Amino acid sequence: MPTDPEELSRGSSKALDDRVLSMLIGLQGRIAFSGLRRVLHAHPESLSRALRRLEREGRIERSSNGYRAVGDRLSSAAGAPPELRRIAQVSLPPGTLASSVLGQLSGRWFGSLRWVGVVDGPSGRLLAWARRDGEGYVMLGIQQGALRVYVRGEGSGDDEGEAEDSAYELLTHAVDALRAPFPGRMGSVTFFAGGWDSAGPLSDN
Repeated sequence: MPTDPEELSRGSSKALDDRVLSMLIGLQGRIAFSGLRRVLHAHPESLSRALRRLEREGRIERSSNGYRAVGDRLSSAAGAPPELRRIAQVSLPPGTLASSVLGQLSGRWFGSLRWVGVVDGPSGRLLAWARRDGEGYVMLGIQQGALRVYVRGEGSGDDEGEAEDSAYELLTHAVDALRAPFPGRMGSVTFFAGGWDSAGPLSDN
């Protein structure tokens, strides 16, 4: 086990680099600095140094929208998207542009939910927020004229209940944020508690 301070520091830096890269590969999107910091529980200065190292090495790229993984490792590691469970949805007024709605919600904090970033999918974008403890995500997207809220499907027990509570919280705040541009025109809310969205948010079925 290394005892030299410099060696320990290098080991700690590499571990954070690996965690950052793993998160960016897993989410396959553009993740905000604040989202990385919250989910990884990383010190801001340590995270900044890790991001600079990874950017210099050509393993990530930075833009005004956040950070994303690039390169061969992303291609080899990218498999099937994580299984997502649809919790609830609300229909949008006919003719509503998805880009306009997502643009109004992107980057915002809602209650206890903290902005993470944008996850790219074959059928469009999913916006991601970190849950209270930073241990899980709640995602929001638009499919077939409805605003849909999802959680990852691996939760169980208390974690599953907290994930659902966070999803309801997100939908409530999102609808409130959209009432101004669409006064009196938001559709009915449908809940899917305990059920799985077999098509998934990345499908047009």
